[in-house]
Amino acid sequence: MICLARHRLTSAETGPALRALCAWTPADAPGGGLHPGDVGWLLRFDDAAVFLWTDGGAPVAAGFLDGPVLRVTTAPDLGPATLDALATDAGDLLEPGNDRCDGLPIPGWEPDPEESWLVLSWSPRPVSSRAEPVDAAGAADRVLVQRSAFPGSTFTVERWHAMRRSPAAGLAVEVLVRTPEGEPAAAATGWLAGPGRCGLLEPVGTHPDHRGHGHGREAVLGACAALTERGASAVAVVTPSANEAAVALYRSAGFTVVRETRDWARPQPH
Repeated sequence: MICLARHRLTSAETGPALRALCAWTPADAPGGGLHPGDVGWLLRFDDAAVFLWTDGGAPVAAGFLDGPVLRVTTAPDLGPATLDALATDAGDLLEPGNDRCDGLPIPGWEPDPEESWLVLSWSPRPVSSRAEPVDAAGAADRVLVQRSAFPGSTFTVERWHAMRRSPAAGLAVEVLVRTPEGEPAAAATGWLAGPGRCGLLEPVGTHPDHRGHGHGREAVLGACAALTERGASAVAVVTPSANEAAVALYRSAGFTVVRETRDWARPQPH
């Protein structure tokens, strides 16, 4: 008998969801729509909410609303009845306007025909990088790169501190690459899922004034090296298939494509 329950966790309460996601992360590439690092990056927001589904008290899925997308990872080897129950319950969160689901098929929905995502993975190898670790003294420069690389970013030093004092703080590694003149040029945040499990890059960015000089690649390799030094068996990144510049960057750093994924999309009236 299925006894499914959905729990809404505040930022400070996300430990059980993070532990479950770590335990469900494979060695080679993330499964489902969510890595513990995705939750870690979300926790820069003080009002972040994460959902944990349990069956008889045991975790069976974790997820959160990422704009209009419900991103979910389920425990391995769930039976069809539990997956159906999860999909039905997820429908309560997917009101009109929340028209995408990543990682959990919704009955009657179809794969998004317009946008796909590539999951790329990097296998540990000796690398050298000019990247330096980010601490509180470097937070302002880390934030500067993020806001410059992603127009519309709301990242702030205060949100950096919120992320780094969250339950996911121990999973994070961050690196910054500077120009020869000392200007912040590129940055990457990496996330562990535990020894022998795949880490994740989220996010990676290069300042527009310093693109085309290899700084982004240096940041990627620096973050990968830091993750593998702490026990990651591989490092993954997820990027839109259409983002040719990002795909080229990751390929140049030694990433290979593991799979292509699409969100499940609510059918639209014709």
